[in-house]
Amino acid sequence: MSQMRITGGEWRSRRIQVMDAPGLRPTPDRVRETLFNWLGQDLTGLSCLDLFAGSGILGLEAASRGADYVASVEQSRAVFLQLQKNAAIFACSRLELFLRDALKFAPPSVDGRENQRQFDVIFLDPPYGKGWLARIAPRLDELATPAARLYVEAEAPLETLGRWSVARAGQAGQVYFHLLEAL
Repeated sequence: MSQMRITGGEWRSRRIQVMDAPGLRPTPDRVRETLFNWLGQDLTGLSCLDLFAGSGILGLEAASRGADYVASVEQSRAVFLQLQKNAAIFACSRLELFLRDALKFAPPSVDGRENQRQFDVIFLDPPYGKGWLARIAPRLDELATPAARLYVEAEAPLETLGRWSVARAGQAGQVYFHLLEAL
């Protein structure tokens, strides 16, 4: 196990445990700091989805910065169990965890209404080399609000994903990271 620290917000400098699992690449501190400079440090009023949660660090960073609701979805049971342990440290009612395949994730309803929740910010950091971005792209319109922004990590640079185009991008080692906005 290794550790990562939350870089900002209410839980700044708090640490979480990260297990060593195949395909798990937690977003480095420097990249997360850049991401939240792009998004803004205060996410109050926003609903966020971390669709390939892994360590959960992106969702925890969003909750730490005041997001109203954060859904973290992870498919691996072992990784999910560690994610649960990390989330329990913060006892945050705005954070909800789902053990699910990203393609089968259906957002919960909002306040018991029939409408499924849509998200203002969606974090996509899937395992590389498995075609996840192409497979998830058709689902993004149902998951995202009309003005949603996407954060995407990929093994190659992107220009677009569905109706979103790259507004900002960077590279850290072999990781390309992007902030996409609606066309």
